[in-house]
Amino acid sequence: MTNEQIIFNNRIDLMEKGILKGTGHTITVENEDGEKIQLEEPEQIHTYAGWKGLNRQVKRGEKSIATFMIWKHTTKKPKDKDEEPQESMFQTKAFWFTEAQTEAIAQ
Repeated sequence: MTNEQIIFNNRIDLMEKGILKGTGHTITVENEDGEKIQLEEPEQIHTYAGWKGLNRQVKRGEKSIATFMIWKHTTKKPKDKDEEPQESMFQTKAFWFTEAQTEAIAQ
């Protein structure tokens, strides 16, 4: 499963639990049985770094609304010049915040 799928599935779960709000937009998704279902799209969540990349800062003292595992890609630099860089994937715990928990970064 890709990070995008992991995040989307967790957003749906968080909205069903009442932790996330809906955006008002309707999306069509296909379940495991191949049935197409209309769902309200949950609000966006990102990690601290994700919001920073969108020019937003998580407010001081905010606690993450969720914690779940995602895939992380790394590349180890070779020790010798003639070696290839080593790439690897592993799962790591990520902490998620909503836009309401952030503020725009002053430019």
